[in-house]
Amino acid sequence: MTGPAIKPAPIRKTVAVAAPRDRAFAFFTGGMGRWWPRAHTLLGDGVPQQEVVIEPRSGGRWYERGVDGSEYTWGHVLAWEPPGRVVLAWQLDADWRYDPDLVTEVEVRFVAVGAEATRVELEHRRLENYGARAAAARELLDSPGAWTGTLDRFAEIARREA
Repeated sequence: MTGPAIKPAPIRKTVAVAAPRDRAFAFFTGGMGRWWPRAHTLLGDGVPQQEVVIEPRSGGRWYERGVDGSEYTWGHVLAWEPPGRVVLAWQLDADWRYDPDLVTEVEVRFVAVGAEATRVELEHRRLENYGARAAAARELLDSPGAWTGTLDRFAEIARREA
């Protein structure tokens, strides 16, 4: 007999962005292809990533597009509340394959901390939906090469471009 599964804690990350809240939100959601690490692609056969798209509405798709026009779905938009908040369904399994039946949530909040500065707060939750692989998935997503490095890259590029 097995005991109850332990619910993994959400991943929480915060970065400071040298941009007003509306520009930080717009760059995060509309400019993801400019800051998302190109190595973090799921397109097959070595197809280079052209862009990452978040359709700007609740129910919109979240996906990447290759230079050849191919697309790979990552999830969809659960809440669209510019310029303060977006919630995305992350529907990638522990092997980085799209699974329409799996939903974890990535909530990103944009908090103004001055006229030209924004605190970006990310929470990746519902990791228990990975089942037996929840602890391993959390460890990977919380690693320096995952959300930490990705948000740091966003903040650095937003400082120059947003």
